[in-house]
Amino acid sequence: MVKIRLRRTGKKKKPSYRVVIADARAPRDGDFIEIIGHYDPLTEPPTIVIDEEKALKWLRQGAQPTETVSSLLNKVGIMEKFKAAKA
Repeated sequence: MVKIRLRRTGKKKKPSYRVVIADARAPRDGDFIEIIGHYDPLTEPPTIVIDEEKALKWLRQGAQPTETVSSLLNKVGIMEKFKAAKA
């Protein structure tokens, strides 16, 4: 199964994350298929940048977002567009 999940980057005690498409069996920071955005929780407000076209393409193909990525997609408004297109 293909998942949309976070991949940790950054320094010790200063995390930032990439939003990636990866095989569910791959380790958190292991192999991935494609980078679709990034997330920085340390800025005020937290920075969320996700390529909408790539995210919608992978969601249509059946990629399952993790809980955290799902909440990020909701904040950006991508999940609403996906559900509207699905209905």
